[in-house]
Amino acid sequence: MMKRIYWMAVCLMCTVAVSAQERQKGFYKDLFMDSGIMLTSRADLPAARLADLSMESFVSTAHSYTEKYSFTDADTILQNQLIGGSAIDENGILLYPDGAPRFRVVYMNGGRAKSHGTSLGEQGRANYRTFVAHGGSYVGSCAGAFIASVGTKLPDKDATPYDVYLGIWPGYTTGTGLEKSWTHVDIEPGSPLLRYYRFAHKMNIDSVRHNGGCFANMKYNCPEGTEVLARYSTPGDQPNRNIIGEPVIWAYKASDATGRIVLCGSHPEGVEEGARLELTSAMLKYAMDGVGKPVVKGELKSGEPRRMDCHTHDGNPDYARIGDKQYHHFTVQIPEGADSVKITLSSVTTQNNFDVYLFANDGSLAFKDEAEYSDLTLGINKELVIGSPKAGMLFVSVFCDTTVEALNTRYGTQYSGRLDVLNGVPYSICATVFPRKE
Repeated sequence: MMKRIYWMAVCLMCTVAVSAQERQKGFYKDLFMDSGIMLTSRADLPAARLADLSMESFVSTAHSYTEKYSFTDADTILQNQLIGGSAIDENGILLYPDGAPRFRVVYMNGGRAKSHGTSLGEQGRANYRTFVAHGGSYVGSCAGAFIASVGTKLPDKDATPYDVYLGIWPGYTTGTGLEKSWTHVDIEPGSPLLRYYRFAHKMNIDSVRHNGGCFANMKYNCPEGTEVLARYSTPGDQPNRNIIGEPVIWAYKASDATGRIVLCGSHPEGVEEGARLELTSAMLKYAMDGVGKPVVKGELKSGEPRRMDCHTHDGNPDYARIGDKQYHHFTVQIPEGADSVKITLSSVTTQNNFDVYLFANDGSLAFKDEAEYSDLTLGINKELVIGSPKAGMLFVSVFCDTTVEALNTRYGTQYSGRLDVLNGVPYSICATVFPRKE
């Protein structure tokens, strides 16, 4: 009887979690998968289909342990352009012009962590760090877990930090020493992973592929707030590395503003059915439920236009251009007794062939399907007039509906069509509050 009640509670948590994900808005797509240089060249992620996520990817030429450098110049060029940025997309595929995350979550495959970190280059690594710091979430398995850390700490050896790691989880990983093997995973009692799936009513998931993976070193400078989600229940094959009870899946979220990191030392991601598939999907969902809170750009002063036309390189995100499928949020203070408020959205260039919408809401962020007031006419130029507005905080949002066309290619997703939107759409916004006439 108690077991039945427990799983009924889990199902209720699942419903709550899904509802939370549906409320997240302002991202171009759900998931970007990094299958780049020296990572597994995975083109498909079954867990993304299970979770019904929109996904894009970069897939490099496959490498092997016998032919480590079989990737081509095209791999390097494309990876640098996509992650690090280029003339047509200065901020790179992960980021909007203001540095906000363009995807809700990134999944990084296994492979060779240091080699992939080196291949990303300084700008690529910086963009990953910005992505998480500004609210994007991250899931990584094996190499994807190693590279997310500060470095490694092996038994009886000093900790070794690596500049080519991302450090988005500011702790150290320890290699298991297990190669071409399988592990059993015990889900922690009360683990947030249980919010999403039943895992065949089991707390132990067996036969999870493992090849040179890691665990979170909880004994050496482990960052406060690290959550253990599941533990190994398989012994290691080296006398000084008994991994039973060590964290195989763990999570970390630095603040409300940052994304959530979910890392796994083993490889459940390639499975197409059963508990291992659900395990990967649960990690993705928990990460996405931890995206950072939306940011308000600032308060619009009555009658003062705010010009939003800065590029990424200007380093002024509060006045940056808007990206595809992105929201910019503002507030307007409405005094007692106001007669009306007029909000205008204007193009600041001769090019007006972008579809940018305008929304307003009393007391909460204004999203397209929830806004009390909206102007969805085509083009950029808009006007909202609200009569007898409520005193207090009025939230105003701008949304860019113009986006690129995504094509599936041998290298993953490539863009065509409205490439000009990648560097952002400039605009001006102004709110004018009119006092009531005596």
